[in-house]
Amino acid sequence: MNAKHLFTLVLMLATARTSAFAQTSNNIVDEVIWVVGDEAILRSDVEKVRAQMGHVPGNPYCVIPENLAIQKLFIHQAEIDSIEASAEDINRNVDAQINDWIQKAGSKEKLEEYRNMTLTQIREETYDLIKDNRLMAQVRDHLTKDIKVTPAEVRHFFKDVPEDSLPLIPTQVEVELLAEHPRIQQEEIDRIKADLRDYTERVNSGKWTFSALARMFSEDDGTYRQGGEMDYMSKVDLDPAFANVAWSLTDPNKVSKIVESQYGYHIIQLVDKRGDKLKLRHILKRPHVDQKDIDAVLLRLDSITMDIKEGKFSFEDAASALSDDKDSRNNKGLMFNVIYDETTGERTRTSRFKMAELPTEIARVVEGLDVGEISKPFTMLDKAGKQQCCVIKLKSRIKAHAATITEDFQILSQIVRNKRSEEFIEKWIREKQRTTYVRINPAWSDCEFQYPGWIKE
Repeated sequence: MNAKHLFTLVLMLATARTSAFAQTSNNIVDEVIWVVGDEAILRSDVEKVRAQMGHVPGNPYCVIPENLAIQKLFIHQAEIDSIEASAEDINRNVDAQINDWIQKAGSKEKLEEYRNMTLTQIREETYDLIKDNRLMAQVRDHLTKDIKVTPAEVRHFFKDVPEDSLPLIPTQVEVELLAEHPRIQQEEIDRIKADLRDYTERVNSGKWTFSALARMFSEDDGTYRQGGEMDYMSKVDLDPAFANVAWSLTDPNKVSKIVESQYGYHIIQLVDKRGDKLKLRHILKRPHVDQKDIDAVLLRLDSITMDIKEGKFSFEDAASALSDDKDSRNNKGLMFNVIYDETTGERTRTSRFKMAELPTEIARVVEGLDVGEISKPFTMLDKAGKQQCCVIKLKSRIKAHAATITEDFQILSQIVRNKRSEEFIEKWIREKQRTTYVRINPAWSDCEFQYPGWIKE
């Protein structure tokens, strides 16, 4: 098992520990089986992972403790290098994970019953584990950030790899987007603001708590179950308009003025301050868009499409001048895909998308388009959860193929870099073994470890 596969397994172990569908027997007598630095690994940690992962290659009572130990090496390195995971990124992944569990369990109540934990407790446990997962990826990125690959190395790799062993590149597409948000009626905005002023009055009068109102009325799926409460966040983690109002709050008993962000309209309450980070509660209300306003935009996009087909102007010119989508408008409508590699921690930006990487609604439309064809107008939600109307143009489709040096140089370059990163991380783990205090319970030491250096002579 090489360093890349080992690191992936460590991440799987960290993620698996959050699974909602495994239970550890209450009859297990717990004990400390490993100590790494000043961190203990318990028998219950291993049993929990074993139950959640199912099949583990090799002896699970050797593989799992070793990989938990490696995880602790990475987490300790994060403390040394002052590496912190983004609270916004963690919360987004926690929300997605918990929502997935609720869907599989059938309801929030069934999930709580199965886990024998409240949703708040599940969220807290999941937050910590996903945080560790993210920290590990960031530490790896930090350790390997200076590794560079030359074109000569890539060509050498391509030359030496047998043709039948070249990586298969799945079908990829390039898509241009023209998007417009329907107008929101002033009456709807006034209604939203009236509701938020009413909530503020209820809190200020002492009749209701902010948390209770958030649970009943907030439309933020990620926080309403926690009474609108967010984790500690820095200013840069939040929408600028939201952050500016939040950082003006000083009294936890007060409610902010109404603030409009890219997500909708909010009121905010300060919970706590820790250094340059705040813990906040908020209530989000999203204005409803009338169908007649959606239909008006769809009709306008249909008219624009007809003008493009008649040659009055190009799709690219229309997207540059008219699109509401900030990410693509400055690129003449061309969408860009930011790919995060959890193995290396790297983010790469490309105009190519695998079909699974596109928003679901766009992927569905792309399936029926020929290259150069413009779609009929359709609706979808943008990244902020707002309704938008769109037309797209399929700029290119690159069919699945074995990698070539001319078409897929960047992918091959990443493969070579990953290989060098694996070698570096493997060397790093062996060095950390040598310099880190490790004690293993004798009953758990009779193993053929991937890294024998855990047991010092």
